[in-house]
Amino acid sequence: MSTDADTPRKPGSDVRAILAAIVASSNDAIVGKDLQGIVTSWNDAAERLFGFSAAEMIGQPITRIIPFERLAEEASILERLRRDERLTNFVTLRQTKSGMVIPVSLTISPIHDEAGTVIGVSKIARDLSEQQRLAQELRQREALLRTILETAPHGLIVIDRDGRVQSFSPAAQRMFGYTEAEVLGHNVNMLMPEPDREGHDGYMTRYLRTGEARIIGIGRMVDARRKDGSIFPIELGVGEAIVPGHHVFTGFVRDMTERLEQQRRLAELQAELVHVSRVSDLGQMLSALAHEVTQPLTAISNYVSGIRRLLTPETPPLIGQAIDRIAEQGERARGIVQSLRSMVKKESRGLQPENLHTMIHEIGTLALAGSDRSVDLKVDVEPEAAHVHVDKVMIQQVLLNLMRNAVEAMDGSPVRRLEVAASRRGERVEVLVADSGPGLPLSVQSRLFQPFVTTKSEGLGIGLSICRAIVESHGGELAAESSDDAGTTFRFTIPAADAVPDEPQALQPH
Repeated sequence: MSTDADTPRKPGSDVRAILAAIVASSNDAIVGKDLQGIVTSWNDAAERLFGFSAAEMIGQPITRIIPFERLAEEASILERLRRDERLTNFVTLRQTKSGMVIPVSLTISPIHDEAGTVIGVSKIARDLSEQQRLAQELRQREALLRTILETAPHGLIVIDRDGRVQSFSPAAQRMFGYTEAEVLGHNVNMLMPEPDREGHDGYMTRYLRTGEARIIGIGRMVDARRKDGSIFPIELGVGEAIVPGHHVFTGFVRDMTERLEQQRRLAELQAELVHVSRVSDLGQMLSALAHEVTQPLTAISNYVSGIRRLLTPETPPLIGQAIDRIAEQGERARGIVQSLRSMVKKESRGLQPENLHTMIHEIGTLALAGSDRSVDLKVDVEPEAAHVHVDKVMIQQVLLNLMRNAVEAMDGSPVRRLEVAASRRGERVEVLVADSGPGLPLSVQSRLFQPFVTTKSEGLGIGLSICRAIVESHGGELAAESSDDAGTTFRFTIPAADAVPDEPQALQPH
């Protein structure tokens, strides 16, 4: 009795069986064809890729899966294979049974007979659709990243663990004055003034050795150095990233020159407004006092004149001398009052074209400073009302006084809403300052703009009288409306103008 083990095998049969199994199980499409392009073999992966079964393709021309515009390509491939050439990673297009055209990578090899003659072709096809989709997605992401870096207002600097610059964004180039080529590969300390420049490498070494992060993940203010040697303030945020084969640090840089300048100007404006307010308050108070003191001084002068008429030759000389002294001191007191009024009197700065939105923007922070609770601030300046012709500091004093009064009036209110608006009224601009507070007592409303009238526990009550005087000096009017339901609204008018500086950024609510 014979068994399979006793049956002799043909030489190479095992090898062919193994190769057939490999071809059948391969994830790549493997196709055999003769030198006329007729398909002789078609594995399962080819069925999945192209949609044709082996029965549909074997014995058919390979041109069945080649787009019309690529037919000349097939003739060229067959000609090269007849010359015993081999093609590797040949990227082209092929067409599926459904008509869809897909990108593929081909590896094409000649098949030889025992004499070494080329008798056919072996083709391995790999679908590139997913690879090309991922490549396209990567290109899009890279393009998006480049766009972000090119348009971002803040600079991005990437360095390696040795401190050498690996990336230098367009914003960083504008900020520091260097091109990317001038800094790539150089130590980032070239962008630092002393003593940071000398100590930077030590900071890096200590962090890499100990892992102690002193600035990573923490934004801070530091000085930076431009190409021209000038020093400027920046806000620096440092991050860390570990990618395969790389350990890099990212620095996000924001130029703080303009912001610090704005803060300086704001501080100067605040100091000037405080000074103007004090001087104006003092002047208003002295004006009121002078009015009251002038009457008794006039009475003294009249009494002295009357007494002089009563004197006779028999009157002792000492009495006449005393009356003369009284008259001299009365005139001296009148002169002192007049001198004080002249000393604190504010000389007019003159009216200038100004931007009302800018004025409100500059004064808003001061008005809301120190408030214990947040205030919902809304600013609405119509474009036609943005241009005014005023004494800027004096009108800002009016705005400051009205806005501060509004904030204080809302101290106990559940809703704290402050609105500042402006609209055009012919040749003038009307400015509105409204709060959501409890309104004004009836006893105060009729005397609101009189000196020394106030609802506050502290204060002289002369602020609103000063505001009215300032507005009236501009040819305008200041009035108030108040109710328990709608709070208090102040309105004043100032001259309109034709053109002023550019608009500022929108005022942020406090």
